[in-house]
Amino acid sequence: MRRFFGVTILAAVCLAFAGALMITVWHISGTQAPVDLPGLLAENLEASGVEHPITAVLLNFRSYDTLLEIGVLVIAGIAGISMAKTTSLEDPLLRTSDSLLYALQRWFVPLMLVLAGYLLWAGSDRPGGAFQAGAVLAASGVMMRLGGIPMEFLRPGVLLRLGLALGFSVFLLVAVASAMAGDAFLAYPEAFNKPLILVIETVLTFSIAMVLLALFVSAPVNGAEEPEEGERG
Repeated sequence: MRRFFGVTILAAVCLAFAGALMITVWHISGTQAPVDLPGLLAENLEASGVEHPITAVLLNFRSYDTLLEIGVLVIAGIAGISMAKTTSLEDPLLRTSDSLLYALQRWFVPLMLVLAGYLLWAGSDRPGGAFQAGAVLAASGVMMRLGGIPMEFLRPGVLLRLGLALGFSVFLLVAVASAMAGDAFLAYPEAFNKPLILVIETVLTFSIAMVLLALFVSAPVNGAEEPEEGERG
């Protein structure tokens, strides 16, 4: 009886919280913004160092949000790796002997690497950027990993730690350097806007890819065996 009463109270609290959240979101969505944000963004886009408005917001005008997001992603990667049950990248359960995958690797991995580089470079003036490039780079790593290609840099050690922390560390270093130079936190010098954003996006691409790939390798392996070709219903 106590358990039922406790579950009822918890459900009521959750429903009340969800209702209050819905009312708040509804109220905010119906309230006109005190300033013309699109117009303000368009007026200052040239000073951001990039030509795409989303990149300008994420890496310049609201770059501290992106910095915190990268920090959360790095923490998630570290937590996932620390709880991994697989200690060796040579675990056969993490590989497949599919001949089709081997054939696809030879064609798709080079193309995916080129695509990741294009998305990184294109982010300054069109859709793309570090997150998209990092995801594609990680996907190519997953394909290589499933094919049994060893990846020594994912073993616990200096390279893994450096890869996980590089993007966040460089981002934070730029933020601290800009603050020490007398400007606001993460306020890039106007003459170095684009080079600094390009450097940050480049290192973020590799760190995001490293985190995603490390999480894939450290994820629990499903012990269920796949049915043979003739046994599938």
